[in-house]
Amino acid sequence: LIQLKLNSLLYWLLNNICVFVFVDEFQAKYQQQDLLGAGGCGSVFAGYRRADQLPVAIKYIPKDMDKNGKQLSVEVAIMMKLEGTSAPVSLLDWYDLDLELVLVMERPVPAIDLSDYIEVNGGSLSEEKAKVSSKKQALKERHVFHRDIKVENILIETGSDVPRVRLIDFGLGCFVKKGSLYRVFYGTTDHVPPEWKSHYTYRAGTSTVWQMGVVLFDSLHGVAFETTKFLRKKLRIKNELSKGKRNMLICTLISRHKSVDRPTLDQLRLHPWLN
Repeated sequence: LIQLKLNSLLYWLLNNICVFVFVDEFQAKYQQQDLLGAGGCGSVFAGYRRADQLPVAIKYIPKDMDKNGKQLSVEVAIMMKLEGTSAPVSLLDWYDLDLELVLVMERPVPAIDLSDYIEVNGGSLSEEKAKVSSKKQALKERHVFHRDIKVENILIETGSDVPRVRLIDFGLGCFVKKGSLYRVFYGTTDHVPPEWKSHYTYRAGTSTVWQMGVVLFDSLHGVAFETTKFLRKKLRIKNELSKGKRNMLICTLISRHKSVDRPTLDQLRLHPWLN
């Protein structure tokens, strides 16, 4: 009994000493500032790296949000897998604490999310600006399925004449296995693909194409997309859009419960409207 208690005490000390070391290291390296936002995948604060004043975003993810004990490590693994690409913001550091995971990411300045960018531009985007937001969302080559591509998860860097697009928040993401059929929906329920409504299944590629259509719809129409309303024809693609825009939306938002009719991500990259 005494040995068991000593073992338990040693285990507790080792774990908490590690936590204290991580906290001290984090505080020595970074200065945390104001809250940027909070949602279903944690809270994000602004901050900077003390050594060079580099702006950073600090994300706190409570471990009790991870029901199966796997998703938190997947988010870190995805961001590490995407290192060196221009699609996401870069992961600079991460700290595995007792009750939460802390991610430190680059924070482009100046930048706003696509939702705010649309609002600043009068509620909808011009054709050229909408093209920019559509070009860099495919992560197929790294076998990553974001699962929640939407205007709030797309960051627009506004510090140059040509805005740069970055993808954020991989908290619901996973790695893609060829031919995988998903039977549990993760993402924004208003954007669920129609095949989920009819069969309660979906695939990575075709649902990502659907989400890109949703982003494009939101960008061009000045009204929030909802799958249910779209399927009931309470939301329609504007007739006054150019032929290229309309065709792009029709291709991505094929909604007759036939996801196989949607173009693949590779085919979509070759669409005339994007080139």
